Amino acid sequence: MLRTTLLLACLGASLAARAGEAVTPEQAKHIAADVATVLHDSPASGAVIAVARDGHIVYRQAYGQRDRERNSPVTVDTHYEIGSITKQFTAAAILQLQEAGKLKLDDKVSVYLPDAPHAGEVTLRQLLSHTSGLPEYLDAMDADHTIDKPASFAQLMAHIAGKPLDFAPGSHWSYSNTGYAMLGRIIEVLTHGSYRHYIQTHLLDPAGMTQTYTVADEAHLPDMALGYTRDNGRIVRAGIIGDSVGGPAGFLVSTVADLQKWNVALQGGKIVSPADYALMHTSVKTTEGGDAGYGFGLFVDSIDGQPRIGHTGGSLGFTTANEYFPEQGVQIIAFTNGKDDPEPGERITTAVYETLYPAIAAAAMRPAAGEDTATTAAAKAVFLQWQRGEPDAAQLSAKLAAKMQAGLAKRMGANLQPYGQPSAFVFKGQRTVAKLHWFDYVIYFGAGSRLPFSLGIDSDGKVAALSLG
Repeated sequence: MLRTTLLLACLGASLAARAGEAVTPEQAKHIAADVATVLHDSPASGAVIAVARDGHIVYRQAYGQRDRERNSPVTVDTHYEIGSITKQFTAAAILQLQEAGKLKLDDKVSVYLPDAPHAGEVTLRQLLSHTSGLPEYLDAMDADHTIDKPASFAQLMAHIAGKPLDFAPGSHWSYSNTGYAMLGRIIEVLTHGSYRHYIQTHLLDPAGMTQTYTVADEAHLPDMALGYTRDNGRIVRAGIIGDSVGGPAGFLVSTVADLQKWNVALQGGKIVSPADYALMHTSVKTTEGGDAGYGFGLFVDSIDGQPRIGHTGGSLGFTTANEYFPEQGVQIIAFTNGKDDPEPGERITTAVYETLYPAIAAAAMRPAAGEDTATTAAAKAVFLQWQRGEPDAAQLSAKLAAKMQAGLAKRMGANLQPYGQPSAFVFKGQRTVAKLHWFDYVIYFGAGSRLPFSLGIDSDGKVAALSLG
């Protein structure tokens, strides 16, 4: 029933900026069905998508409700929290300040924030690229239920004060909201004003963005979507992250059209120089982990073997995605008002991309050469066991079996169960690394949902390591 309702709603709510140029009627029906599936699977009640070619929006569409209780429909101009997509703005602001000669990326944080935790060990470049090793302040705030309360920068940093670094700076990659909170504070120190004022005058205004706000403004936005999440299996209204808590790491609220103005300005040299934009979407290298798959405020990866540059955003009740596919010159934006894993926003952008480019999607589904079907069947059986949280210890190395017994199996099951039943298990190749023979797969779950999955087999034929995502 939900799928039928959403399909009818979205067909009636279609808005194409340049009709017929981006999405055919048949593709629109396919996208509508995929979006309906994603919304059915997640707490989200509504979504908005935009497709742009060569910088111009050629298709926008709204689906479902922005407010479940009042049955208020989403429009293409509905505001959503964009979460960590905010990090693109913070990264661009730092690069602007370097262009103005006010900072250097390889300076230690202590040059600007002498009292910040580990300030003498970490550089601005490492903050931008999530290679600092700083512990996560949001985890601590979530644990003590203060994530929705106002907090000063000093109070945010108090949550990680005295904690060791997770790893030596520059050696590995680990997503860090803490780093972006520090970057925002550095912007304030150097400009003698608020972070909000800086991005308004130096980023939003130059980009022509008139519909972008912060979570503090939500109550005054008449077309604001309400966020939803799960609580013990029930879909409930989500809270709102504190404006000063999310801040430079994730407090912006916008529309798909306004965000596309940002994409055009950033990619077109209106915000930072072309060289600095190239720096933003060049993946950094870590000393021990190799390619990080992240530049400055932008993920740098691929989907179906095609390059992808962008960022997702997740807040307490929203997931969003802003993805650029340079080979096709297409930008796909998806906003949803549900917090879930796998993320509804990214699922939708992937589904839209594969609908627009079905030949690329079909090619990605073909197994790599050298597949042993019996090994693939065994790998699938192993995954299904782990998805249930019931791995067979006889198939595991002693070390991995001990980890599973100590709680890893339960955590993995909880993380994997929301993906549902796999629809395809595609072999991607094999390799030998550090005495382990790895078998690589991509598991498909339908409607834009997939999961890279690799098994490392030791000399005894036991599963000794695994990689997910």
